[in-house]
Amino acid sequence: MTEGDEVIVGDGPVRLTFGEGIANIQLNRPGSANGFNIELMKQLQDVIMTVHGDKRVRAVILSGNGRIFCGGGDVKEFASKGEDLPDFLRMATAYLQVCVSALVNLDAPVITKVQGFATGGAGMGLVCSSDIVICGSGAKFMAGATRVGMAPDGGATAMLSRIVGFRRAMDLVLTNRFVEAEEAERIGLVTRVVADEALDEAVLETARQIAAGAPKSQSATKRLMWAGIGRGFEASLPDEAREVASLSGTRDALEGLSAVIERRNPNFVGR
Repeated sequence: MTEGDEVIVGDGPVRLTFGEGIANIQLNRPGSANGFNIELMKQLQDVIMTVHGDKRVRAVILSGNGRIFCGGGDVKEFASKGEDLPDFLRMATAYLQVCVSALVNLDAPVITKVQGFATGGAGMGLVCSSDIVICGSGAKFMAGATRVGMAPDGGATAMLSRIVGFRRAMDLVLTNRFVEAEEAERIGLVTRVVADEALDEAVLETARQIAAGAPKSQSATKRLMWAGIGRGFEASLPDEAREVASLSGTRDALEGLSAVIERRNPNFVGR
């Protein structure tokens, strides 16, 4: 957001401002690492639809307020559901599907700014569904789902392998290791790495460059590029949702969530 931008949504878990042909969508739960809960996903869906209906928008910046871009799903909310978690996650994954699909289907190109961490289904899903991703040199990425006994979602099972290659993607989703910024750029997970202190300006400069372009040409190009790389994207979303909801009812998934909250290693038993 720059001085003089129009504030469209100023409060709540997602903010939306507009200026210079650029819509700024900002996740706004900094105290929870911008973790995705139902309230945030509902408002994110509404905000993206607002952007979709605004003919002034020529570029979109997606960012997270605070030190972390997005820490994934809100594991405390997940763990609080107990035996109702599978039913809850059927709803939560459906909202996440709508959000990432809507970003892909926006006419305007989406430039995502990553500082700190982009982790879990939400963090990696947003990265995978963006058109351009610029991160700070201190940024780190992690898939995270199998760490808590679940499966990747947010479209990652379809898009991550297309972005970084099948072998690298399998490594990332099975080991849940952190990928630092330099490696993320090298394997194509992000578009560009800049110094942390130069991140805001680099993202804004890129958005301004795109906003100055021919919007119909850029929209058509975006649509054709996604059609070429992501023919399996939409088809994968229902499968992801079914697996995540099913796995969330297992003892291992509940143990994984508890381990993350309690900051300890999980003890998985295979059921």
